[in-house]
Amino acid sequence: MTDSKTKHLGNSGKQSGTADSKQEATASVPFTNAWVAGALGAALALAIGEFFGRISTQLETLVNGVGNLFVEITPGDIVATSINTLGTFQKPLLLGGITVGAIAVGGFLGTRSRDSVRPIIIGFLAFGIFGGWATGRGDLASWPLSFVVALVAAAVGAAAAIALLSASRRAANVGTEPIIPGTPLSQAAGRRQLLTYGGVAAGAAVLTGASRITGTSAAEAARDNLISGSSGSTSSAAVQVNLPIGEFDDVVGLAPRITAISPSDDFYLIDTAFSKPQVNPATWSLSIGGEFVDNPISYTYDQLLARDQVTREVTLSCVSNPVGGDLVDNAIWTGIPVTELLEEAGVQDPTNDQHQFFSRSVDGFTCGFPLPLAYDGRTAMLALTMNGEPLPIDHGFPARLVIAGLYGYVSATKWIESITVTDWIGVDGFWQPRGWSKEGPVKTQSRIDVPRGNETLSAGTITLGGVAWSPTIGIERVEVAIQSTEGLQSIDDLVDEWVEVELANTESNETWVQWRHDWEGVPGEYVARVRATDSTGFTQSPVLVNPAPNGAEGFHTIVFRVQ
Repeated sequence: MTDSKTKHLGNSGKQSGTADSKQEATASVPFTNAWVAGALGAALALAIGEFFGRISTQLETLVNGVGNLFVEITPGDIVATSINTLGTFQKPLLLGGITVGAIAVGGFLGTRSRDSVRPIIIGFLAFGIFGGWATGRGDLASWPLSFVVALVAAAVGAAAAIALLSASRRAANVGTEPIIPGTPLSQAAGRRQLLTYGGVAAGAAVLTGASRITGTSAAEAARDNLISGSSGSTSSAAVQVNLPIGEFDDVVGLAPRITAISPSDDFYLIDTAFSKPQVNPATWSLSIGGEFVDNPISYTYDQLLARDQVTREVTLSCVSNPVGGDLVDNAIWTGIPVTELLEEAGVQDPTNDQHQFFSRSVDGFTCGFPLPLAYDGRTAMLALTMNGEPLPIDHGFPARLVIAGLYGYVSATKWIESITVTDWIGVDGFWQPRGWSKEGPVKTQSRIDVPRGNETLSAGTITLGGVAWSPTIGIERVEVAIQSTEGLQSIDDLVDEWVEVELANTESNETWVQWRHDWEGVPGEYVARVRATDSTGFTQSPVLVNPAPNGAEGFHTIVFRVQ
């Protein structure tokens, strides 16, 4: 009896130990390992989307596709606030946030898949469907191809995450025997786990890096050939332009008369495109039509290059530019007056202010302005070159619109593909449904470039300088007021002691004007303000107005110190 009971108990103990071992063998993946597995799977999926989005003109990267969606659904006042706060860093930060967010969601899915891979499979499938929809919506994207790439990227990312989870589980428990730390079995399992995790991370990094060094696009190659003269075209987009030197260009920190685009591109960049369209001029054409055009017509790039062109110096400004902001620049533009093209297309009644000059970019951006403004004498140009070079890709190659005196959101279509003469009422561009004004005349503005806000200067002769602009109207006078902050309780206590400053010469009323003022400074803290008066006699208002919905207003004001 005793032996039988002992044997029975021994067998029971053995079975219990086996069950415990099996339970141990199927233990959950550690939380941190699971999060890393899901995050690396998401990173690999994004890297695949990045790679294919950059090597094909029919695809958008997954991150850019989601970014475009964010821009489209975000109210205009929020967009304006983000541009005012972040400027040109707005898009990189948004794309970075989308990337981090996607990887974090992948990590969360990993933690939910410690015992079962079902959450990873379902979550990544949803990723793929959403990514395909987001990237396939663009005008330049192939809808079927976008879904295929997004789903493949999601599938590979999910498979990698599952493999990492399995590797982590094996590393924690091999067979039915627990791994004792420090033993050869433990070390081998750790190496396998490290190699598996490192392999997925390296794969994501390699794909992302490869996407950054992919070959030159057809657009870039064509632009390079035009610059070098080896394009094979009978005409060249490069023109001989002597960039004028501003009278006050020697003032350190003052914006130069002409904003450079090479060797560094200093001209502001604000547009809706997260990835700049790569337009091959060999296959591109511009069409002109609409219900108020008698002879719809189209032009190839070579046909446009072969035409007589004009060169103009024009300042462009973004409507989101805050008071004192840098979303305004000046350049030399060469191209074809749009009135010539409209006349060849047989435009009807060009003085009718109920007709609209409506343009569309290859990526779907649209904008428009009253047709008569193209005929009122201002520069209204289909630009082909900028500062004597073919348009840079970022600035609209092969062709864009430059309309003096209008904010870019109603006029400055880059990568343009069509011009339509249509009704003013009932046809809105990209930004109007998002809360921006239908019309967008540039407001009279001025800015202090030097000294910088909160800068400390040495006592003696101090040069203040900046720019002022009112395109098509022109600047008549610029004044500054400098006052000690001693005893000041608020900005409302400032005394209006304005002093007229020296203005540089300008090419026309369509450009900004540089200004400077030499002032004798003694130690102390000071507040400086600037205001401009345009050629109609209008002087800027001191009341601060936000950029949305039709442009900022107010005096640019800085504080600086003298020691």
